[in-house]
Amino acid sequence: MTRPINETFLKAARGEKTDHVPVWYMRQAGRSQPEYRAIKEKYSLFEITHQPELCAYVTRLPVEQYNTDAAILYKDIMTPIPALGMNVEIKTGIGPVIDNPIRSLADVEKLGELHPEEDIPYVLDTIKLLTKEQLSVPLIGFSGAPFTLASYMIEGGPSKSYNKTKAFMYTEPKAWFALMDKLADMIITYTKSQINAGAKAIQIFDSWVGALNVEDYRYFIKPVMHRIFTALKEENVPLIMFGVGASHLALEWNDLPLDVVGLDWRLPIQQAREMGIQKAVQGNLDPSLLLAPWEVIEERAKAIIDQGLAQDGYIFNLGHGVFPSVNPETLKRLASFVHDYSALKLSR
Repeated sequence: MTRPINETFLKAARGEKTDHVPVWYMRQAGRSQPEYRAIKEKYSLFEITHQPELCAYVTRLPVEQYNTDAAILYKDIMTPIPALGMNVEIKTGIGPVIDNPIRSLADVEKLGELHPEEDIPYVLDTIKLLTKEQLSVPLIGFSGAPFTLASYMIEGGPSKSYNKTKAFMYTEPKAWFALMDKLADMIITYTKSQINAGAKAIQIFDSWVGALNVEDYRYFIKPVMHRIFTALKEENVPLIMFGVGASHLALEWNDLPLDVVGLDWRLPIQQAREMGIQKAVQGNLDPSLLLAPWEVIEERAKAIIDQGLAQDGYIFNLGHGVFPSVNPETLKRLASFVHDYSALKLSR
């Protein structure tokens, strides 16, 4: 039997009025939680995600501890990539590493397809567990976006410059667009399978697309993003877009058939609205502030909430993810503050 859920997050994502500002945190599952660290001493990230009961526990833990208005599925953006035929290893302190990176059109053409029920049944089982039995808030499913996934697949791992990725994009446009199409097909299949399993919203992470300028984004990336979001619109769940260091692309995202524009801390919400972003917005406390004294956190959070409340459709979040040295009690206190302060403001 599906449990009734608190729909505040979903209402805000749809641009509707709410009684308080909903809050969730990127990377809220894991990272700084002592319970999660104990689990990580025994299991790798991939091992956790392959055990639905354990993965569901990690996913719901921050909801129970912090009283957030949404859960986000615990998994890595590289989770579906091995199904395409790439050898992915998550190395501690490094991140995803691929020993057979893409170098040519032939490499792209060799990529396989994702069959969720066969390739990632554990992800779907985790979603079903959470949404049918355990959560009283919406579950957000997610996928990496084509550029970010391609960057790992071409670079062979994390990068600071994305030189190989951009060089491939500029010098092998036929191969690049073929790769974008392959990844779009995978992302559409992947996220639809998450929705069918019970996810109530989808966030697309284009974490590293800020490396591109607006002109290149419009030509090399925007068409494929439009195709992805157009396909997902049919599912009638809120769709969120997010990237880091990509404020210059926020207006491009506003053009896409999505519901929520995620902002990092570099672009104030008020400025985003003045630029012409009319969709619901999500953000955008600098996660580094979580190490500051509470008085500083509260002052910054107030300013962000005040800007967010100037228009219906606002979700409080960080400008990027929680990192390991953050005190979980700070996240709990912040979620409570966002709820109480925004409820007071909205009741006036």
